[in-house]
Amino acid sequence: MDDILDQRAYERERPERLRRVIELKRKRRVAIGDLVSVVFENRETVAFQVQEMVRAERIIRDEDVAFELETYNPLIPAPGELSATMFLELTTEEALRRWLPALVGIERSVSLVLGQDGEEEVRAQLEAGHAAQLTREEVTASVHYLRWNLRNHLERFRTEPVRVRISHPRYSAEALLGEETKLELLADLEG
Repeated sequence: MDDILDQRAYERERPERLRRVIELKRKRRVAIGDLVSVVFENRETVAFQVQEMVRAERIIRDEDVAFELETYNPLIPAPGELSATMFLELTTEEALRRWLPALVGIERSVSLVLGQDGEEEVRAQLEAGHAAQLTREEVTASVHYLRWNLRNHLERFRTEPVRVRISHPRYSAEALLGEETKLELLADLEG
C-alpha cells in the first residue's frame, strides 16, 4: 500500500512516472504477428496500473485501494518467473466480432521457446484469478494475464534466443525477443 500515493501527491509525480513507464513498457512490449502483443509486467508497471486505476476511479478509501492491489499484485512475477498482459489488438467493431469468437482459448496457446532451434518450449500458465473471470466458451476477452515459470530454464534464457509463440488453430505467430527486452526480463527472472 506504501507504493500507492494519495491523489494530490500522485498528480505532482504523474508526468515523470508516466514518461518512465512508457519507456519501460516500450522495452517490454512484444508484437506477436498482426493481432497480438504482450507486455511483460514487473513491480513498477503493476504499481503504475494500480495508481492509474485509483486516479481514474477517484478511489480514496484504504479498503478500496487494498482491493485494487489484491487484484493486480498477482501480476508481479516472483524470481524465476515472468508475467505478461496479452492484448488482442482489435481496434474496430468488425474485428472484434470476427476475432473474439475465433480466438477462444488463445490464452492457452502461448509459449516461450528457448534455443536456436526451439528445443525447449515453456507454456504460459493462466493467472488463476483472472482466468476465471476472463475465460468463456463462445468468445474470448481482448486481455489475458499469463505467467511462465522459468526457474529451470534461466541459463538457456540468458544465453540462447528466446521467442514468444502462439499456436492456436486460428492464429499462429511468433516473435524473437530483442536483446533490450531480454535484459529487462532477466532482471525480473533474477529477482
